[in-house]
Amino acid sequence: MDIPVSLVTGAAKGIGLEVVRQLAQRGHYVLLAARNADRGQAAAQQLSASGHVQFLPLDVTSPSSIEQAQQKVRQEFGRLDMLINNAAILLDHYQKPSETSVQQLQETLQTNVMAVHAMIQAFTPLLKASAAPRIINVSSGAGQLSGMQGSVWAPAYQISKTAVNAVTRVWATELSESNIAVNSVCPGWCRTEMGGEGAPRSPEEGAAGIVWLATEAAHQLTSRFFRDREEIAW
Repeated sequence: MDIPVSLVTGAAKGIGLEVVRQLAQRGHYVLLAARNADRGQAAAQQLSASGHVQFLPLDVTSPSSIEQAQQKVRQEFGRLDMLINNAAILLDHYQKPSETSVQQLQETLQTNVMAVHAMIQAFTPLLKASAAPRIINVSSGAGQLSGMQGSVWAPAYQISKTAVNAVTRVWATELSESNIAVNSVCPGWCRTEMGGEGAPRSPEEGAAGIVWLATEAAHQLTSRFFRDREEIAW
């Protein structure tokens, strides 16, 4: 297959769904990954008119599910050009650190951080088979240490996004010799199930920066953190 093959996690709704739509419209063969089969299949069908979209069953917190997804991509395509780690949860909205339980923190880190590491680890061999592979980790300005003092509104989520940026840095260091670009991106506060109806940005606006990083940004850019096509502080 000559067209780029892209995998987007957490893609049955919100920003992930819009990323799939925009990539498909740009001619990518997009694997819409989601753990809810009914929702994932419906989303893929919804986007079928946009281009090549295929549902990929995937629970990013399950090692066996990740392995099965990796094997399926290997068998069908033999490579992966773009890995977009978008899946995330927010459990402690408007809580103080003292109100955030260890269980909430553990569950948040499992999905938002450890799953990102596991996905990169599993799909690196397929990314190495690509001519210009990219890994994009969807982070958040909420995880910026530079702006966190005085602005704590979801402690577990914010900690997890800071950690995602660290995952980006360490993997970018290892994979620089393999020509794999690894970056973080903040989509901004968007009107999604997670962001709420009062958010200032649409999913389309949030997805645009992710899609730019996956398609138009210079491939030599790596180990960076972006919002709206501009590098921002960690």
